[in-house]
Amino acid sequence: MNKDLLVKIKTFLPLSFGIFLVYYSFQNTSAEDKTTILNSITNANYTFVFLSICIGILSHLSRAIRWKYLILPLGYKLNILNSIMSIFAGFLSNFGIPRSGEILRASLIYYYEKIPFEKSFGTIVSERIIDFLILLSCIFLGINISSQIKLPDSFLNSNFILYLILFVAIACLIFILISTKNLRIKVFIFFDGLKQGLLSIVKMKNKKSFFFHTIFIWSSYFFMLYIVKFSMPETFSLGFEPIFIAFVGGAIAMIITNGGIGTYPLAIASIISQFEVSYETALAFGWIVWTSQTIMIVVLGSLSFVFLPILNKK
Repeated sequence: MNKDLLVKIKTFLPLSFGIFLVYYSFQNTSAEDKTTILNSITNANYTFVFLSICIGILSHLSRAIRWKYLILPLGYKLNILNSIMSIFAGFLSNFGIPRSGEILRASLIYYYEKIPFEKSFGTIVSERIIDFLILLSCIFLGINISSQIKLPDSFLNSNFILYLILFVAIACLIFILISTKNLRIKVFIFFDGLKQGLLSIVKMKNKKSFFFHTIFIWSSYFFMLYIVKFSMPETFSLGFEPIFIAFVGGAIAMIITNGGIGTYPLAIASIISQFEVSYETALAFGWIVWTSQTIMIVVLGSLSFVFLPILNKK
């Protein structure tokens, strides 16, 4: 398939799906329900939302430190400020083109620190695989929790989640079919980079610190969501179980579209609304969490693009 067409499909398919879900979520609500959603968003206690943003920033700082530990065994010392700003720039890039952030991140480090692209990219691939394994563990834990609590419409039987899984399966199939021509080359590059990244973990002197930051990053992701529950009276009393299940659903939704646009608030609403919280309030809760974290990425990602050349004048 034409390369330009492939890029357009990879770019606009997830984004179009996300925009459609935004339209769908509000098209099927009455004027009264829209007013309820708006009031819930307006009347939320944004002190807790601000704390959630701070936790999100800490998680990204921790990711920057963890990346230094991965690159150090390769014989390179990564400047912490460049590490932080390249990570924020990469997350911002993912809003435009899914998975482009990893390539941009390695490219920025090559440009400013002269660390070979394939080596830094290999460490990023290793990061993603470790994060994916943790996500799988969270999914299995979420399934176990949801099977032990009684819900009128459980997480596993949610039509929305089934649609998400179906969409992911179809998207993966389309991607494989249109990428078959270069699949062998891509697989070779992937495994070569993975080998370099895994070797850096094996050679790493700071394994304990690396795994501490890994746990800290994922704990922060959870508490970014958990702390926002205190911003609304309707969600204030929610316990660990519903928030954790919503966290898992939201993590899956983030993979589907650019930055979770459309999918994240709906995934959160479809789960939280099963715990004696109105769907409108649950949807407002999802939008508050997604919007606050998105604003954080947009602001700090944009500043990173501005300050990277300034701080690397030499």
